Amino acid sequence: MPLRSERGEVVVVFSGEDYSESGTTQGLKARGHELDAVDTNYLVHLGEEDPSFPAGLNGRFHGLLIDRNRRTSTLFNDRFGMHRIYYHESKDAFYFAAEAKAILTVCPELRRMSPQGLGEFVACGSVLGNRTLFDGVHLLPPASAWTFRNSSLERRHSYFQPSEWEDQEKLDPKSYYRELRQVFTRNLPRYLKSHQRVAMSLTGGLDTRMVMAWHRPQPGSLPCYTFGGMRRDCQDVVVAREVARLCEQPHQVIGLGEEFLSRFSHYAERTVYLTDGCVSVGLTPDLYLHERAREIAPVRLTGLYGGEILRGARALKPEEPPPGLFSPEFVPYIRQAKETYRDVVQGHPVSFAAFRQAPWYHCGILALEETQLSVRTPFLDNDLVRTVIRAPQSALGNNDVSLRLIADGNPALARIPTDRGVRGDQRGFGEAFSRAFLEFLFKAEYAYDMGMPQWLAQLDKACSPLSLERIFLGRHKIFHFRVWYRDALAGYVREMLLDPRSLSRSYIDRKGLEALVREHHKGNRNYTTEIHKLLTLEIANRLFLDNPERGGFGEHPGVPVAVSTDH
Repeated sequence: MPLRSERGEVVVVFSGEDYSESGTTQGLKARGHELDAVDTNYLVHLGEEDPSFPAGLNGRFHGLLIDRNRRTSTLFNDRFGMHRIYYHESKDAFYFAAEAKAILTVCPELRRMSPQGLGEFVACGSVLGNRTLFDGVHLLPPASAWTFRNSSLERRHSYFQPSEWEDQEKLDPKSYYRELRQVFTRNLPRYLKSHQRVAMSLTGGLDTRMVMAWHRPQPGSLPCYTFGGMRRDCQDVVVAREVARLCEQPHQVIGLGEEFLSRFSHYAERTVYLTDGCVSVGLTPDLYLHERAREIAPVRLTGLYGGEILRGARALKPEEPPPGLFSPEFVPYIRQAKETYRDVVQGHPVSFAAFRQAPWYHCGILALEETQLSVRTPFLDNDLVRTVIRAPQSALGNNDVSLRLIADGNPALARIPTDRGVRGDQRGFGEAFSRAFLEFLFKAEYAYDMGMPQWLAQLDKACSPLSLERIFLGRHKIFHFRVWYRDALAGYVREMLLDPRSLSRSYIDRKGLEALVREHHKGNRNYTTEIHKLLTLEIANRLFLDNPERGGFGEHPGVPVAVSTDH
């Protein structure tokens, strides 16, 4: 970077990955363009020749296209908005950067929380729309191509609208499966092509199984790994190990060890810092695990977003905070966030998953993981999402299509039950009982972990000598924050949330926060989700707002650059 055309009249700065048609580079070569060894400069030629650029790209990216002949600069991103660009528009300049902290560094007047964004984070776990936690700092909308001329923003163009795919004719079940299978199998090889080593992040679910069923790697050619916990081999590990064995691929477990808990404050701070506060500290283990995954391969192939796109899984949803935790002046912003959610959740479920849930909720998780390695998934492919939007209602919300796709690719893989006991040829009482038992353990673990209802917390406290949590924890999940916040991390929680700075935040009710920390530590109540959010916001305040020159905790070298166009 930057990429330049032969005569230097067109320049592209590009971040991300593109999985366009394989014939794209061949066509450019046929027209006389010289491409480098890894064919990256095809992007500048597309920008030079294609008036709809970057509409023809397929991936997660953002960039800047500079045309010296036209004297224009075009700021663009992908159609899902997954590769974020932050911006601030003042009377004097337009600032943009890949990270919000860069803009906060050069625009100190913006170092304050947005009440609306804060309310959405508290209610939904992420900020909605094109807002951020910071007042005056916004996100470039998905599918943007904003053009500047003479240092002024001339045109706010969107090169794609979800309605273009939503308005397609629906397919019948037979035609839908045929089209989906064709698209998935045709495009999957694009995500394996790499000049760097690729490893498969295997789980016990359906989505990574679909990839393995159709990729069909040569024996020993695709290293596989699964994230594991501290207590026992979870079902993800058990199933993934069997899948790797059947596919004749090496497999290893990357464990979440005691070292993580001993350095939790470091990883929590880094998680918030690296993602500009858009990821809860509940995802802090991801940073620790991906540091270790990078040692296996710099590219991670996953089944991310398969459940959301193909089966309508929903991670983004509002939750009711406990009464008395937040100040009366702030509560209306939480209510407003719930109303905003009710409005945006309307419409096509696949569009919600791809164009709302992915860029608002999953984007931060992806950004955290990609600080360590490149993450690839075939389930946010343009062709695949466009096809799934045409699915008949009967094909969404269940496992049938995914199971059939696995069976058609590799029948033996379809016979291995998933982590929750789902399999393609399930029959008989024994298999039905096994599935019901695994489903019970899955729900029981949730009830004994972050999802423990308050009545059960009181009962569990009374029955603590029986150590019932040892029976359930670790069978499906590898994070156990309810117990960690109560025991191993209790001192950190108290130090952070009962500090005078934390108790004085305008959105907090001091007595409510003190009671929350006290009751969770005693084990009388479960406030795991609330502690996640409160810790995240407190760290964000200290890193970006209270004393940004020192980072709130210490020095953070390498703050990214914010670019401005003076008006």
